[in-house]
Amino acid sequence: MNAPIGVFDSGVGGLSVLREIRQLLPHANLLYVADSGHVPYGEKPPEVIRERSLRIAEFLIGQGARALVLACNTATAAAVNELRGTFDMPIVGMEPAVKPAAAATRNGKVGVLATTGTLQSAKFAALLDRFARDVEVLTQPCPGLVECVEQGDLQGPQVRVLLQRYLQPLLQAECDTLILGCTHYPFLKPVLRELLPADIQLVDTGEAVARQLQARLGENAQLPLGGNGVVRFWSSGDTQQMARVLPVLWGSEGEVESLPV
Repeated sequence: MNAPIGVFDSGVGGLSVLREIRQLLPHANLLYVADSGHVPYGEKPPEVIRERSLRIAEFLIGQGARALVLACNTATAAAVNELRGTFDMPIVGMEPAVKPAAAATRNGKVGVLATTGTLQSAKFAALLDRFARDVEVLTQPCPGLVECVEQGDLQGPQVRVLLQRYLQPLLQAECDTLILGCTHYPFLKPVLRELLPADIQLVDTGEAVARQLQARLGENAQLPLGGNGVVRFWSSGDTQQMARVLPVLWGSEGEVESLPV
């Protein structure tokens, strides 16, 4: 059985998760939707994100998806419970890596770089309550970073100015571990490494999500076997723009279809 896995994000950030899934499940057929016509989710009301997530999930299931991955922290916080209550299939979401960061910190001070929507969500508050009682967590909303990554700008002056602004309060507070709480942000690791002291740890959840997906598929006897998996891409925004950034973010070129929902 090799029915495809549907993966979606507010834009191209979820490609960081798709890369981890491809590495762990090379035989899987993958369907990726970038809802770039509505990016960023982090500044939108939860009900708007739920509506988009339901429509995209229905589209991916219509394309044959037998499992879904919400490769977006904000969409997971707003919509994963509703999707799980609506569709009977493995559905894997994202959440900021509070638990591993709390375990990794040496001085008990953890910084979180994320979108406003993620930081304001009840799901994030519950994570802090559950896993971060013994550490100090400083949160930093990062408007503008998602848009830079959407344009394929991973190293330019604008990215550096924004990152320096957002990192400053976390460095002043002596955070030794930083959570990348948005799937767009792992693409900024090279420039973050330039801007940060060498002993600061960066934590994200893409690899853990891929492992969780693998486990869920195994439980349902749905692990893909044999062959080279095919990947298809859709965008609700500018398909040519996404095609231009695919070589940078995905590592190879690909055709991007227009999302009909």
